[in-house]
Amino acid sequence: MLRLAKRIAWKLLNLYPEWLCRREFESQAFVRFNERPVELSFVFRTLAEIYPRSILDVGTGTAALPHLMRYCGALVTATDNVRDFWPADMFNRHFHIIDDDITDTGLKDKVDLITCISVLEHIERSDAAVRNMFSLLNPNGCLILTFPYSEGGYVRNVYELPGSSYGQGAPYIAQSYSRTELDRWLRENEGVIIEQEYWQFWEGEHWTVGKQLIPPRKVTAKDKHQLTCILIRKG
Repeated sequence: MLRLAKRIAWKLLNLYPEWLCRREFESQAFVRFNERPVELSFVFRTLAEIYPRSILDVGTGTAALPHLMRYCGALVTATDNVRDFWPADMFNRHFHIIDDDITDTGLKDKVDLITCISVLEHIERSDAAVRNMFSLLNPNGCLILTFPYSEGGYVRNVYELPGSSYGQGAPYIAQSYSRTELDRWLRENEGVIIEQEYWQFWEGEHWTVGKQLIPPRKVTAKDKHQLTCILIRKG
């Protein structure tokens, strides 16, 4: 009888998640391609190379990335500044999210790898965010960052650039970083770049500007590019 009661209880508890998954499936609508195939490919190729035991994902939002990394065997913690950045009803149905501001973090446990995927550009105090991420790494730990990037110059908010294709009116900025910011982060936090990729997604000089290129092109630092994927090791 107890086993039957548990089966009935689980069936009832799963009714809403099943309905939600079906609704999301049936209401799919194409908007535009995004950068996730490039970024997640970089993340999982890195996982296959370094096999970290513990991972912290910063700025998870509603994404399934922590769930997928946990599925690979690692112990995963996911955080986001839920109270300040997201609407009150934000909920990640894939993984438990700890409400934490990485610029003033309350986290203490150190990890082997931190992932921060298309998040740093939305954090105005990005230097503080990077500093705290380094502080949460074990010795020789690694940090994966992806964000809008153009080697030669910083832009505070690409959504405000002439020709930007989306993002106008967003309640957050989207910074495009450059070699200057990256070198500062490495110098101040004793980091070493292990690998850096450069990608061209747009015909314009910066992220969101001009016609989108599909598929995007993997290029060199000397070519036009608007996004980078970086693997950094803590020195």
